[in-house]
Amino acid sequence: MKIIWLGHGSWRIETGGQVLLIDPWLTGNPVLPEDRHDEAVAGATHILLTHCHFDHVADLLPLCRKLNVPAVGQYDIMAHFGEHEGIETVGFNKGGTVDLGGVKVSMVPASHSSTFGTPDGPKTGGSEVGFMIASEGHTVYASGDTDIMADMEWMGDYYKPDIGILSAGGHFTMDMKGAAYAAKRYFNFKTVIPGHYKTFPILAQDANDLTAGLPGVNVVEPVLLDPIEV
Repeated sequence: MKIIWLGHGSWRIETGGQVLLIDPWLTGNPVLPEDRHDEAVAGATHILLTHCHFDHVADLLPLCRKLNVPAVGQYDIMAHFGEHEGIETVGFNKGGTVDLGGVKVSMVPASHSSTFGTPDGPKTGGSEVGFMIASEGHTVYASGDTDIMADMEWMGDYYKPDIGILSAGGHFTMDMKGAAYAAKRYFNFKTVIPGHYKTFPILAQDANDLTAGLPGVNVVEPVLLDPIEV
């Protein structure tokens, strides 16, 4: 399994013969050079969406059309995209699991919001979620944008993820100390990878507090487009 950071809260996971893109944000992403956009999405088989904020959904529709791959996510927004945007979708909901060619993806709660801008103001786009991705003997918890929440207790106990990809930049999500607290209290991760940071000055610029808060856990600060092999 290879986990590859595309900057901000965007990820590429290569596993089980599939290539999953999670919230791929290319257009306007200040840390992903334009000349590396094609590299970031090459060979993708599915695009997973955690919620509808612009920095997560902006490139979903054009990429689905360009790459001819389905969008995978919360039922309400997938039904809308399938009906009105003409793309292939896999819609499910919290508690559900879908099999993407041998890679099993379960939808779990998150604590955030999910809106998109319109001329009439913000509109709700489904609900915010995270994913448990099971493949090659690992279970990866991709938190999406979230705060600490009590649901993490049963999620950790039930799915038993060994790898955590955690939003940890602060301001919009958990910060590094919060992510460390959640990981230590609710999960038994072997590896933790922070995300949703470094993009803007308002977000955390390093993972020092995460590392300090998780002794004995392999905390890996991702490097843009550099595979983390697990």
